[in-house]
Amino acid sequence: MSVVWVPGDAAAVSVGADEVAAAFAAAGAVVKRNGSRGMLWLEPLVEVETDSGRVGYPNVDPADVGAVLDSTAESIGDPAAHPWLARQQRVSFARVGVIDPQDLADYEAHGGWAGLRTALSMTPEAVVQAVLDSGLRGRGGAGFPAGIKWQTVAGTTSDQKFVCCNFDEGDSGTFADRMIVEGDPFTLIEGMIIAAYSVGASEGYVYARSEYPHAVAALRQAIATAYREGFLGADVCGSGFAFDLHVRVGAGAYICGEESSMLESLEGKRGEVRAKPPIPAIAGLFGRPTLVNNVLSLCAVPMILADGAAAYSAHGVGRSRGTQVFQLGGNIAQGGIVELPFGVTLGELVNDFGGGTMSGRPVRAVQVGGPLGAYLPPSQFDLPMDYEAFAAAEAMVGHGGIVVFDDSVNMASMAKFAFEFCAAESCGKCTPCRIGSVRGGEAMQRVMDGIDVSANLMLIDDLCTTMTKGSLCAMGGLTPMPVQSAIKHWPEDFDVELVEQEIS
Repeated sequence: MSVVWVPGDAAAVSVGADEVAAAFAAAGAVVKRNGSRGMLWLEPLVEVETDSGRVGYPNVDPADVGAVLDSTAESIGDPAAHPWLARQQRVSFARVGVIDPQDLADYEAHGGWAGLRTALSMTPEAVVQAVLDSGLRGRGGAGFPAGIKWQTVAGTTSDQKFVCCNFDEGDSGTFADRMIVEGDPFTLIEGMIIAAYSVGASEGYVYARSEYPHAVAALRQAIATAYREGFLGADVCGSGFAFDLHVRVGAGAYICGEESSMLESLEGKRGEVRAKPPIPAIAGLFGRPTLVNNVLSLCAVPMILADGAAAYSAHGVGRSRGTQVFQLGGNIAQGGIVELPFGVTLGELVNDFGGGTMSGRPVRAVQVGGPLGAYLPPSQFDLPMDYEAFAAAEAMVGHGGIVVFDDSVNMASMAKFAFEFCAAESCGKCTPCRIGSVRGGEAMQRVMDGIDVSANLMLIDDLCTTMTKGSLCAMGGLTPMPVQSAIKHWPEDFDVELVEQEIS
């Protein structure tokens, strides 16, 4: 009887994976569900177990079941040997697509819980030091050194501490958090337990987007299994350490991706940015010291403990250590997940892995780091993906999302969209963001209409300065980045007679 693996994550399900799985079951095959390998243009990517390993069949629909089972359908061979995957260095995503996400034994057989067991054999202080030594920086966007956060929470005295995972993945073109939670949820659970042990937290929360029902269900099921098997609860792995973990689902506010807004929402309040100080590490959830990290940050931790900080920090360049999970989306031929050490160039990701545009037209612009990230032209494709190099180019790596546009895009429209997005998603607490975004959109419309172009561009420049310097959080502070990058690199779309001296 054939054993067939059919991805059960949302990306594969959206193109018919559930129907394909049902068709294989009806044909008498043993169907197992895995996560997507990340080659999204090939989904549903079905894998059949053979004596020599798994064989992958791309873009399968129910009518193809017979041909797959008798090996006459088109095959890509061993999926792991596919050039697109073979060139990657998967650390956080090492198990995604390989294991059954809900099978604890499968997880352990592929290295799961090794990091936790190592951590429990160390002092909490030594675990924090390992994270510091690894050079891990927050993968949620800011790139703040994770170990410093951990050290701060660990060093703060309180009757209770919390660990919170920010799973409010709201940036356009980002889906790595969702894919790892759907494809390997125990990794996140393990990372949160290690974090809690190291900082002295007794309770944890995962704050998830309401738009991620598959991921929420997968995580809740995995948490229930972890409790049943003794990895969560009053006595984690017989160590005497107690840790409880909960999932909370947000209402879809983009601003709740900002850590203090997320904490407000977790407390049952309207998601609004908190003024800092105090920082959440000192006074966070319910006023207690709280460690807040992104999904990918926490998912990197088990590998750091299992393999050692030096092994993790051996990847990357400069102060950008380890691997980053890049997400290729937009108008791109081969969209999906690419995990590589920091230092790979933007051009390698877009052209070599992405295969250029889906439309076949030339690439005109690439937005990196979500809707508040800069637009970059092909002339900057030699830019290495690392935090400092991008900052020097007035851009940001962010969460690793890369959205591609071909030469049909109008960059003035994209600049206007940045203002409109900010106006729609602002929590409204600070004036620069709440009002500046609206007035910026109005001024950009006048530019597009050819009304006092030079004067309105100067007004936009002033608004951008005010928003950058005066906003409470990155929502308003970063909105100018896509606007100013679009004006800088594509002045022709703004019908601009170069007024660089005026604007500067």
